[in-house]
Amino acid sequence: MASLRDIKKRIESTKKTSQITKAMNMVSASKLRKAEKKHNNFIPVKDRVRTILQNVLSSQKDLSHPLLETREIRKVGYIIVSSDRGLAGPYNANILKYFENLVDNNHKTKDEYIVGTIGYKAYRYCRRKGHPLLNNESINSRDEVQFIDFQAMSRAFINLYLTEEADKIIMVYSHFINRLNRTVEINTLLPLSNLIDEDRATSEYVFEPSTQAVLNQLLPIYLEDMLYGIILDAKTSEHAARMTAMKNATDNAKEVIENQQLLYNRARQEEITIELMDIISGANAVK
Repeated sequence: MASLRDIKKRIESTKKTSQITKAMNMVSASKLRKAEKKHNNFIPVKDRVRTILQNVLSSQKDLSHPLLETREIRKVGYIIVSSDRGLAGPYNANILKYFENLVDNNHKTKDEYIVGTIGYKAYRYCRRKGHPLLNNESINSRDEVQFIDFQAMSRAFINLYLTEEADKIIMVYSHFINRLNRTVEINTLLPLSNLIDEDRATSEYVFEPSTQAVLNQLLPIYLEDMLYGIILDAKTSEHAARMTAMKNATDNAKEVIENQQLLYNRARQEEITIELMDIISGANAVK
């Protein structure tokens, strides 16, 4: 059995760790509330842009745009959304494992796909594994998500699709369900075939300067909104994962402290017993 001093040191260090994880849990809970509110407030904006686009597309049946056209898939572009930091439980591991399964099941060589990463964890992982990367440096996924941070990434993938260097763009991210549940999902950014609804009633709006011009302006905006909305969703999921991980760490630390306290009490009792036996033995020897 370890000495009393060693057990006491272990208890004190675990208490300090528990205080840190408890503070991190509270910080993550605060950030989660802000991220969840921001994500919920953005959903109506994205839905409104989608509705306008559907109205534009239903106004004329002969409208066309390269971003709407489905073609033979020769190369796929993936956008992986991860976190910059760890201490979030299996959050990043689940996303990267899901991505690896996608690659293993759908591609025979690395020439069949290209990867763009958002978050340092995904960037470091893809560089270590040798996946073909679109970005030469990590695009940070900071807590205060800003639209401009990811605009270059979305425009780069739009350009890849327009130049036919990629025939499909897929996002891999962690979808927020609630504070206890998250799931890794994929979302197809391009082509935007899901916008066309043959059964939708013909729009009675008149678009200026022309319907095609409005469509050309709105489609890139809608794509950037989709990307931003997914990143907000993923950031909310990240904060929830970190909050859960820190709560579990705090609970585990308390359990370790209780077990170490039992060991300390037992060792202290043995020490007292030995001291009493020495005193009694000495008293008997005097007699």
